[in-house]
Amino acid sequence: MRVWLAFLLLSLAITAPARADPPRLAVFDFELVDTSLQGEAYGSKPEQERLVQVGDQLRKQLAESGKYAIVDISPVNAAAHGSNLQACGGCDVKYAEELGSDLAMTGVVQKVSNLILNMNIYLRDVHTGKLVTAASVDLRGNTDESWSRAINYLVRNRLLAPDYGAPQSQ
Repeated sequence: MRVWLAFLLLSLAITAPARADPPRLAVFDFELVDTSLQGEAYGSKPEQERLVQVGDQLRKQLAESGKYAIVDISPVNAAAHGSNLQACGGCDVKYAEELGSDLAMTGVVQKVSNLILNMNIYLRDVHTGKLVTAASVDLRGNTDESWSRAINYLVRNRLLAPDYGAPQSQ
């Protein structure tokens, strides 16, 4: 009986899938593209504060999901802020690689007006430099609440959705 039990436990241990560590993800701060007249006339201080808030919210939600291990971007944060991560030719991947990350996530908010904004997130594989996924949401109203709801939507319905990006069956 003991031999059989030992054999059973050993076979279960061998056949049980090994739990891999979640991929390491560098989530860079969001950038703002302000093409509004309000931004030109009054500046973008509220939006700059919201960029930080949604970045922190995104990191927290992704970390809590357990799907990713969020890496600290502070060693490259100044360099990242000095670059246009959307148009620097892959510097986001380079910075993420310096941090030992597997994935790099950047985001941009385009402000057309105080009523019309768009939030985009891009996820790249650090090892290949290729885009893994992109997600976008339009938001109405330039408030803390609308920005927070937009990032919640992107996380819940795009980044953590089980079938997001999967081929659709006919």
